[in-house]
Amino acid sequence: MKKALFVCGGWDGHQPEKIVQLFSADLQAHGLAPEIVTTLDPLADAEKLKAYALIFPCWTMGQLTNEQEKGLCAAVRSGVGLAGIHGGMGDAFRGRLDYEWMVGGHFLGHPHVGDYSVRVTDWASPITAGLPASFAYRSEQYYMMTDPGVHVLADTTYHHEGRAVQMPVAWIKTWGAGRVFYNALGHSPDEFIQFPAARRLTVQGCLWAAGLL
Repeated sequence: MKKALFVCGGWDGHQPEKIVQLFSADLQAHGLAPEIVTTLDPLADAEKLKAYALIFPCWTMGQLTNEQEKGLCAAVRSGVGLAGIHGGMGDAFRGRLDYEWMVGGHFLGHPHVGDYSVRVTDWASPITAGLPASFAYRSEQYYMMTDPGVHVLADTTYHHEGRAVQMPVAWIKTWGAGRVFYNALGHSPDEFIQFPAARRLTVQGCLWAAGLL
């Protein structure tokens, strides 16, 4: 059975333990054996990381050492999948440019918190299979800085300071031989119960990154 490494910690406000419990169980049901660590130390060893099909960082903010950033980026470049959500991956390790480049974007703010819609933009991807064309969501709406090279799977219209812009919500990209998936949804683990489309999008994105879709 392929393995998934969940790296759990960082800012407590995003309830990383509950997020990891939720998705480790979901991925185990799809054939990925989870391993959960509460330290960043394993990220420094790229060779050991190559034993995993997927790495799921759930570590809002926090700091990587040079060795940890280098090890993680090298492992993904070698073919290990990377997937995550919201601040756990998109607002992790601020200022670590190689990490941010690998992810494909980074959190800037959430001036809107409340109701908004998420629209699927790529129906050909197996990651979006079974999703509605659009779905309502209620939470922080992330304003992201994104790499123009990412492939957007879902987006939202962001209304801010008199402008309406299309803001990516979920995307994929590659980093060397590694597959990368990111979903900006998921401030609270309860959202994945209340909005099952967000949960399905995340699970299928993780499976794709791990090479199982």
